[in-house]
Amino acid sequence: MASKKAIPTIKHDLVIIGAGPGGYVAAIRAAQLGLDVACIERARDLGGTCLRVGCIPSKALLEASERYAEVAHGALKRFGVRASDVSLDLDAMMRHKKSVVTANTKGVSFLFKKNGVTRYQGHGRLDGPGTVVVDGEDAARLEAKHVILATGSYAATIPGVVLDGDRIGTSDQAIAYDQVPDHLVVIGAGVIGLELGSVWARLGAKVTVLEYLPTILPGMDAETARMAQKIFKKQGMSFHLGARVTSARVEGDGCVVEVEGLEPFACDRVLVAVGRRPYTESLGLESVDLEVDERGRIPVNEHLETSAPGVYAIGDAIVGPMLAHKAEEEGVACVERIVTGYGHVNYDAVPGVVYTDPEIASVGKTEEELQEAGTAYSKGTFPFSANGRARALARTEGQVKILADAKTDRILGAHILGPRAGDLIAEVAVAIEMGASAEDLARSVHAHPTLAEVVKEAALAVDGRSLHR
Repeated sequence: MASKKAIPTIKHDLVIIGAGPGGYVAAIRAAQLGLDVACIERARDLGGTCLRVGCIPSKALLEASERYAEVAHGALKRFGVRASDVSLDLDAMMRHKKSVVTANTKGVSFLFKKNGVTRYQGHGRLDGPGTVVVDGEDAARLEAKHVILATGSYAATIPGVVLDGDRIGTSDQAIAYDQVPDHLVVIGAGVIGLELGSVWARLGAKVTVLEYLPTILPGMDAETARMAQKIFKKQGMSFHLGARVTSARVEGDGCVVEVEGLEPFACDRVLVAVGRRPYTESLGLESVDLEVDERGRIPVNEHLETSAPGVYAIGDAIVGPMLAHKAEEEGVACVERIVTGYGHVNYDAVPGVVYTDPEIASVGKTEEELQEAGTAYSKGTFPFSANGRARALARTEGQVKILADAKTDRILGAHILGPRAGDLIAEVAVAIEMGASAEDLARSVHAHPTLAEVVKEAALAVDGRSLHR
């Protein structure tokens, strides 16, 4: 009888469970700081949900679909560009997506090798203080003084909606449809639902968005969300707000979605985009006396430490927005505190972006949050329609809004709906990080003609002195 292969016991300074943006960035930074680092990832490719089936592939499809729509719908005629016999090659578009994903995941592998990070493929779980067991391809028992849980999240669903992984699915399926649906029903008007809904709408699908709450993009600046919804409706997407979905099922070659108080929706495919849940099951948390909260998140203090000595948690596994860049910053802050004694994330300066067309970006507080807190604030807005570069690009929808403390003028938040909003918000994020005032931003020289001038003008408008309106 063949003997069972012995599982090796290996020591490291730091073990990280999860190689998504939070985990792999933490591993790289820790290695730079001189630690012997191990990172466990059960998927073959590194990068987590973001790189493999989330942020990166969806952005590849968003960009590709925008290019197609510009040509197919004649948007370039105003620039003197005329095209005929335009057709969609969905297979080529998907190959582009795959090549982008592959380049990114291989890039993480390269960085691990460059920085000397040891990678284990398998499922990682705690097995008492200072011990992590790897089950799977690279089975091992790891011992380390420090362990970071960076396990990410998975797509949530709702009662009555049965996922079949094909007709009724999550974003995992919606980034890989083999043909354009005639009718796509999207359950959830959050970031994922709007982004992927807009992709398939541009490619020719009828898209119906069902949202339980009374507004799209719940939690974002309400004025900006209302403006965005009007634009999306012009683009052909239809919305039913305050819609409680009671069931979704496959019926014949299609699907039926039932909504309380409305006639059932018959469609080809259903995208369930009702948020994400932290992946904190099967991590052996009980072995170190850790419990999750009511949403499955791991409680941590301001230093990302759990109640178990030597165990930390970051990213989607803890409280806060489920954003890749938030996880990255937490990963860096966590390992820098382990090594240097100091690490910090300013959560007021973490931007969020919706990569629709036009883009929507925000950082800091919304008007609703300031009103609820009783904070006196001043508001400045400026439209892209009054900007020379936006006119040249024929991209004049939307505005920049800046919110500043009424007494100190310190910038408290910013909300942008318009072209390249995701890039423009970085300027305000830096301003908030540095404690800048609206006056500081308004006095800074901005190149002309650029879209960034809209940010400057909005800052000027806080004091009622915008120049070009």
